[in-house]
Amino acid sequence: MGIRVCGISKRFGDFLAVDDVSFEVKTGELIALLGPSGSGKSTILRIIAGLEVPDKGEIYLRKTQVTSLTTQKRRVGFVFQHYALFKHMTVEKNIAFGLEVRKADGSFIRKKVAELIDLVKLQGYEKHYPDQLSGGQRQRVALARALATEPAVLLLDEPFGALDAKVRGNLAQWLREFHNQLQITSIFVTHDQEEAIEIADKIVVINRGRVEQMGNAREVYENPDSKFVASFIGRVNVLDAVAGDGRVVIKNTPYAVGNPDAAAMKDGDVVLLIRPEDVGILSGPHPYAIPVEVRRIHYRGSHYEVDCLVGSAFLRLIQSKNGFDSLELSEGKKISLVFNSYRVFEAQEGHAEVRAKLKELGYIE
Repeated sequence: MGIRVCGISKRFGDFLAVDDVSFEVKTGELIALLGPSGSGKSTILRIIAGLEVPDKGEIYLRKTQVTSLTTQKRRVGFVFQHYALFKHMTVEKNIAFGLEVRKADGSFIRKKVAELIDLVKLQGYEKHYPDQLSGGQRQRVALARALATEPAVLLLDEPFGALDAKVRGNLAQWLREFHNQLQITSIFVTHDQEEAIEIADKIVVINRGRVEQMGNAREVYENPDSKFVASFIGRVNVLDAVAGDGRVVIKNTPYAVGNPDAAAMKDGDVVLLIRPEDVGILSGPHPYAIPVEVRRIHYRGSHYEVDCLVGSAFLRLIQSKNGFDSLELSEGKKISLVFNSYRVFEAQEGHAEVRAKLKELGYIE
């Protein structure tokens, strides 16, 4: 075990930022804490680092209870979103800072700094100052500085949040390869679900200070435990429906969807959550065909996104360029769809309340 978080909670005045959170990170794993802004992700990370003290609960690092230990005694490396580099120091001086504070031998410091500069691919930039570097280069300096003291655990708080999308993508891929090389137990905080899916061995989904779900990318994407996880991880269509008489019928239509569990469901309002890529266009008869009208077509370069009207609701699907050309889709065309995969959640509070909650959590219709 690399990290174990046991029932931690933290209040700031009347605000409950972290609410009884528990999870484990195996030695050598790279875990993402994923959730919307204000969900408590960074507070959890800061508690693990010793920068915040929990109101209750315990933190274990490498099987040792460290809840009362200072940050310095926990052997953690911390990388912040905004680099926190010393502007008056060169790259090599920034990296060496922690070792110099510990009064390490000069020859050891020079050797260690050279190794880290090579590791983060910044050869030739040793004498540069932070304002002479790109955002991606500065973040790599911050990472090298965090690693200089040989921490047992690496914590990264929105490490790519200040970078543009293309640089973020490149650095995310680099971090995954970098972690594969070092195998240091790591946690990184992000609100970007694509980033979490690409980088992490496992994802801990955080919402309102609590753990909603933990699993690998495929588990949380394809088998969400809650409406929140289904709507926050990836893109999703939300359709109001009604369960009754062993069927699930899309609201304001006569069309039922094939659901093997329908007979076991309580009668009443439900919501369907369907990924755009799980909506298929039919070329022939099907027992659960759903007639729709194509309302808008979006060209996305590598694929098309198609908005369709079903009853009084809009539904988005994704088509490859080849599939789109062969179907000869156009706005106003009538087609039939089938849901190849979807999730059904009871909506005892009613459709309007469910949608209001989803909007609060970032779902945009």
